[in-house]
Amino acid sequence: MDISVLINIFPLAVFNTGHFEALLDTTLISKGARAVRDRAVTIMTERVAIVTGSNKGIGFSIVKGLCQRFKGVVYLTARDVKRGEQAVSELNKLNLHPLFHQLDVADRDSVLRFSEYLRKKHGGVDILINNAAVANSRDLYNSYEENKYIVDVNYKSILTIQELIFPLVRNNGRIINISSDCGHISNVKNEFWLKKLSKKDLTLKEINEFVDWFLDSCKNNTFRKDDFADNGTVVAYRVAKVALSALTMLQQKELDERNISVNSMHPGLVRTDMTLGVGFYNADEAAETPLYLALEAPQSLKGAYVWYDRKVLDWYDHKADYYFKTSTLDRNVSNTQQPNTPIVFINKTIS
Repeated sequence: MDISVLINIFPLAVFNTGHFEALLDTTLISKGARAVRDRAVTIMTERVAIVTGSNKGIGFSIVKGLCQRFKGVVYLTARDVKRGEQAVSELNKLNLHPLFHQLDVADRDSVLRFSEYLRKKHGGVDILINNAAVANSRDLYNSYEENKYIVDVNYKSILTIQELIFPLVRNNGRIINISSDCGHISNVKNEFWLKKLSKKDLTLKEINEFVDWFLDSCKNNTFRKDDFADNGTVVAYRVAKVALSALTMLQQKELDERNISVNSMHPGLVRTDMTLGVGFYNADEAAETPLYLALEAPQSLKGAYVWYDRKVLDWYDHKADYYFKTSTLDRNVSNTQQPNTPIVFINKTIS
């Protein structure tokens, strides 16, 4: 009998409730079966962390931090196998040893393969950081096809992960959705959608309707710049991240009974490829708040929208000045805080 057979015999819920070892004690009694049991218990109780889109940028730095601080298996994932393996090799040089698995979050079959692998190999997941993202940083306005791709990767992929990987998250686990200042509701100026998205009983159907309304407006040439902040610049990224932040609160409601925490956070304007090297701090510094949420934050912090300095903001405050401004992409503006200026966090300062 191997591990995959055990997983097929016992429902996944058994592994997620912490009763797996006790159940095997009473079920598998032969010497050979007990050896399999011991191996199964080791695997099923081994803690597992996953970071999507982690071959570079913030994701890479989060994996690095998890390898240094997390007692368990850490998965670096990437769409491109060669780039993912190169990233692992870079970490190996630092005596850090994440595992690699190919994952294209926009490809359902890829997510399904990873989900099945995790189920058979580990039986569950403890930390899931949804970091994979794309943005067209060169152009402030994009075509319908470009907008659809940005929405598919940054928002709709999370729905696939929610369907296929969330069931693997163990009780008391943690999920972090990497959002953006583009993900605060203040990015939306359309009165109808402000009212709809501000509902405390908001549904997934309504979030999807918001996303589809935007895409339809792009397709039908009815898009209005004044429906969004900053004259509707980088609007697909705003829509996708607003939808993700709203979805986070729904996910929290669904997983609360298993004491799983789900939070979204804005990592700040970081010097990465996606920002064309513009930003006020580097990827390692940007990784500190996601790592805090994954490893140190109280489990009671749930369904929150967290700023890069660890402050919890009121996501529903649509009059706030939290929305993304393209002026911050001006190097003269973004670098007013020099790279060596210490970034102060709650209870921690990093330089």
